[in-house]
Amino acid sequence: MKGIGIGIGIGIDMLNIAVIGAGLSGLTAANILNTHANVTVFDKAKGPSGRLATRRADPYNFDHGCQFFSAKSSTFKEFLAPMLRQGVIKPWNATFVEIENRQITKSRQWDAQTPHYVGSPSMNAVGKFLSQGLSLVLGTAVTAVGKIPRGWVLKGETGQNLGQFDWVVSAIPAQQAAQLWPEDTSFYTKVKSAKMEGCFTLMLGFEAGLPLDYQAALVRGEDISWISVNSSKPDRNSATTLLVHSTNGWATQHDGLDRNEALQHLLKQTSLVMGQDVSHADHKAIHQWRYANCSKRTGETHFIDHASRSGACGDWLIKGRVEAAFTSGYSIAQDILSQL
Repeated sequence: MKGIGIGIGIGIDMLNIAVIGAGLSGLTAANILNTHANVTVFDKAKGPSGRLATRRADPYNFDHGCQFFSAKSSTFKEFLAPMLRQGVIKPWNATFVEIENRQITKSRQWDAQTPHYVGSPSMNAVGKFLSQGLSLVLGTAVTAVGKIPRGWVLKGETGQNLGQFDWVVSAIPAQQAAQLWPEDTSFYTKVKSAKMEGCFTLMLGFEAGLPLDYQAALVRGEDISWISVNSSKPDRNSATTLLVHSTNGWATQHDGLDRNEALQHLLKQTSLVMGQDVSHADHKAIHQWRYANCSKRTGETHFIDHASRSGACGDWLIKGRVEAAFTSGYSIAQDILSQL
């Protein structure tokens, strides 16, 4: 979206830049660069958002990726300000608890002092907002980038030419980026060494509601790590929805597990942790995120090679949080602008 980018105006001959990945890192970088270059954003999904995702199964809605986010840096707060003003994001004043040994050990109320934000009316509203004014190529997987004398050429799943670009920035999970870049790319080894862990997400819908004294819970010592009443978030409809994340460790260990087996296991775990049977849910679904978090990091915010005009960004370089995704996309865009 023109005008959302934060940075100084720099006179750049309008270069063609490809950003691969329409999650927050990619959209942040694209917005900043879009005021100075011709930017095209590619993503294999049907819509922008990445893990700021929403799934619908009428009458139920689930934010089945990122659950909420907070803002610590002044730069990120400034970036969020237009979305706050327009109601694209709103605070989620949930009752938050910590659960250990299947008992609530801590409880507190989220409030305006420490705001926890969500997209409104769904988490993917953020991606939709940030995509305004950008050139998007959706439903198109980029499977390879090849160096040519005057830049890069992108290839699709059938080997089709997706275009030539002066710069290419990957904003996708590390394992996917490692499959994309040529092995002689200067940062290839660093990308390849970053191993991301998975997550299974359980989505439950209840016609008759669900009695619960909290709306969000951090769980320790189980195969699940998170429970939230998704329908308690601002501007959601009245249909009661419960969202459960597995731990990264359990998901990675059971990467090839049959989806129904995973669903049944997480149903049992959730029932035990909550102290009530949730297997009677009227809607049950599961989603597998193969690349949800990263345990090994280099301490860098992004990787870049000015000589070859290539780079990589993503929350996996910093920390598996929304602000980290923004920071990575912001820093690589500023790095590109500062050297051109």
